[in-house]
Amino acid sequence: MSRVQLALNVDDLDQAVVFYTKLLGVAPAKRRPGYANFAVAEPPLKLVLLENPGQGGTLNHLGVEVATSRVVHDEIARLTGEGLFTDEEIGTTCCFATQDKVWVTGPGGERWEVYTVLSDSETFGEAPVGSDACCGAAAPA
Repeated sequence: MSRVQLALNVDDLDQAVVFYTKLLGVAPAKRRPGYANFAVAEPPLKLVLLENPGQGGTLNHLGVEVATSRVVHDEIARLTGEGLFTDEEIGTTCCFATQDKVWVTGPGGERWEVYTVLSDSETFGEAPVGSDACCGAAAPA
């Protein structure tokens, strides 16, 4: 399994969930305070909604969800070999899941992650939803 991820900032999570449920024809796969995600089979898409009042309608980050940690580690090696700086997060808690991931930043400042979900988590991560930690808007150093 591999699918593209699109993470959007939304002003009002409840309104956004209603809209995207209708648009995509599926209910959220996960819903927590300030956070929801949709796992769409066709086309393969993971849509993540992050409640960030005042930032609604903006891109938070992009990603590619992969099936295993081995694929994440292969991507770390490949991206490093391509000369791209990588920010690795192995066994991190983010977006209510424990994940292995690697981040790169595109030429326009857009953040991309390649990640796999290891398990669900009851917490968003080390910092609250909408902060610069985890999958917030700040680019890695």
